[in-house]
Amino acid sequence: MDTHADVLRAYVASASNDLRLGGHEAPPAIISAFIGTQLTETLDQIETMGRKALSKAGSGNGSNIAVPRIPEILLDNTDRNRTSPFAFTGNKFEFRAVGSSSSCAVPMIALNLIVADQLKKFRKDVDQRMNQGVKKDDAILEVISRYITESKRIRFEGNSYSEEWRKEAARRGLSDIPDTPGALKSLLRKESIRLFTENHVLTEREVRARYEIKLENYIRKVQIESRVMGDIAINHIVPIAIRYQNHLIENVKGLKEVLDNKTYMALSKNQLDAIREISEHIAVIRTGVQQMIEARRNANAMEDPEKRAQDYRDKVLVFFEDIRYHADKLELMIDNEIWPLPKYRELLFIR
Repeated sequence: MDTHADVLRAYVASASNDLRLGGHEAPPAIISAFIGTQLTETLDQIETMGRKALSKAGSGNGSNIAVPRIPEILLDNTDRNRTSPFAFTGNKFEFRAVGSSSSCAVPMIALNLIVADQLKKFRKDVDQRMNQGVKKDDAILEVISRYITESKRIRFEGNSYSEEWRKEAARRGLSDIPDTPGALKSLLRKESIRLFTENHVLTEREVRARYEIKLENYIRKVQIESRVMGDIAINHIVPIAIRYQNHLIENVKGLKEVLDNKTYMALSKNQLDAIREISEHIAVIRTGVQQMIEARRNANAMEDPEKRAQDYRDKVLVFFEDIRYHADKLELMIDNEIWPLPKYRELLFIR
């Protein structure tokens, strides 16, 4: 995980999962591992024993240290740390960063691959030490101890949601890639391509093909969501907002006809404020949708899928939140009887 964290991040990347990672119900985009107190103590013991073996081997004396017996792992003997992307949960590791719509087979490709690659590297490192005259057990302990030390930065036992962890992760040199186009770039690194090709899982051409397919999936997903959002906003929400606004205008006109000016000014203020506020929300939604459509056209004109995906991320997706915000405001203002979509309270509670 320490060496190939970005590959794992790429294999859980999708447009929908970008909204989930770091969203207070899922782990952040920073890949780290929680292993709990018991396993931490075990690794610390092995690390210390490995240093002793290295010291004795360097002096020409064989230490013949036996690796301590792995303790029996009881079911759910840890707090599970649900904020961690990769958590030890009593008797297994749980990769919690996988999207709900993803097949588990996809991240398993990456997990099995990096484990296999590490085992090959482990054999090579142990053989190298044995060729230098170190006994087998000592060589194994030395290499494992070094791996434990080198991979400490990926281990984190605290609250992965906290801002403090983001700062600490940056200090440790861990990557924090919030979006799919950025995450997928790691697949084209020389080390990532070597990982797939040398282990005979994918050829370089197949890696690049899958990279482009994942980019295309991202583009299509955001494109469809953008079109649906524009349709709902312009053809459903805005017309209903205008209808309700017209109802308020008629109400204000009626008040003006039957009330004296002083009373009218006092009693019509709320309706006038609502009319003005509805107009402001409608204007922002219409402008946002038009700008989003134009940004989408510009992105679609790009032939390079990487640049097109980045444009969808930086110049199309950015309109979603603002349009959504003003639509939500209208939902709170407009008469429940004419609102065309299920309201949030209706999604949560049956009436």
